[in-house]
Amino acid sequence: MFTRAVEPVIPQIAGDFKIELATAALLSSAYTFPYALVQPVLGTIGDIFGKTRLMNVALLIVSLAALICAVVTDFRLLVVMRIATGLVAGGVFPAAMALVGDLVPVHQRQVAIGRILAIGLTGNLLGASISGVIGDLFGWRGIFVVLGAFGLTVAISAFFAFRGVVSTAPKSFSLAAVAGGFRSVFADPRAKVCFGAVFFEAIFIQGLFPYVAILLLATGETRASMAGLVIAGFGLGGVIYSLSIPALIARIAERRLMIIGGALAAIAMVLAAAEFPWYAQAGVFFLLGFGFYLLHGSIQVHVTELSQTARGTAASLHSCFFYLGQATGPVVYSAGFAHDEGVATMLIGAGVVLAVGLICARLLRHRGASH
Repeated sequence: MFTRAVEPVIPQIAGDFKIELATAALLSSAYTFPYALVQPVLGTIGDIFGKTRLMNVALLIVSLAALICAVVTDFRLLVVMRIATGLVAGGVFPAAMALVGDLVPVHQRQVAIGRILAIGLTGNLLGASISGVIGDLFGWRGIFVVLGAFGLTVAISAFFAFRGVVSTAPKSFSLAAVAGGFRSVFADPRAKVCFGAVFFEAIFIQGLFPYVAILLLATGETRASMAGLVIAGFGLGGVIYSLSIPALIARIAERRLMIIGGALAAIAMVLAAAEFPWYAQAGVFFLLGFGFYLLHGSIQVHVTELSQTARGTAASLHSCFFYLGQATGPVVYSAGFAHDEGVATMLIGAGVVLAVGLICARLLRHRGASH
């Protein structure tokens, strides 16, 4: 719910602090860039001290930082708190993905990952739509109050719920073990393909979200709630993916799912470049979300296979490259929109996403697979 909470109210934040829209949109990078940079560290911490412990502590800090965001009076302090949130937020969802890799056999893993994605995407869906509504009713500060209080409640509950859940035995810390974990991940040639793919995915798909409200302003739509519903369409597409993936993988080869996913996402990006009204854009972003997760979910399964002994490190590196892309994306789109070339940037992104789907379909193979 935290991930997409700010995007629908970017214009409100810009107006409150009397700054440019493009400057306020960089709050997304203030969260995602530090999120990406600390991923390798957090993955190692999870492998050594326990993934559930990491998740508990990380969510607690994120919730407290959100409550502080609700009362800041200086934009620079808001940026600082978003950075602080990003530094620890990566200890939650990537650790959960690694936990799935520890607990679920590989032949059942794509379905399990689909279920975890369903929960996470429901959070994305609610985070965007609820944030837009709260923003219209109570302003952007109300968003941080609600999400901070809810996150704090979940963090306390998780402390008790995770007791006794141990996926792998805690290890003693040593630099040699840490280095060995990284080596074991990159020893698999799929690592470069997986990490490169999610980096470019995130630049052109996730990097677009801070500009949804700005795209809608071009059509005369100023309500934050409508921007939230458009972004929620992406999450809904992901939820439908997660519900349909058991049937899809039973009928369609994985490589074809990657190609279909890349093609659908590319088509959606071309359509998003047109100045459709918000309700049509919500449908476009639904298609974008469904296509994105068809491709991304298949890549994630390969990430969980990169190392049997350092799965947390592999998952964290995956998130590192993904969030580096998310942090880079708003900067790329900012340059495009600043020079009235936002549409051209989105069309280039569509071509890149399609290429990612084709390359992954060709190069990613499970160990022992002949086709």
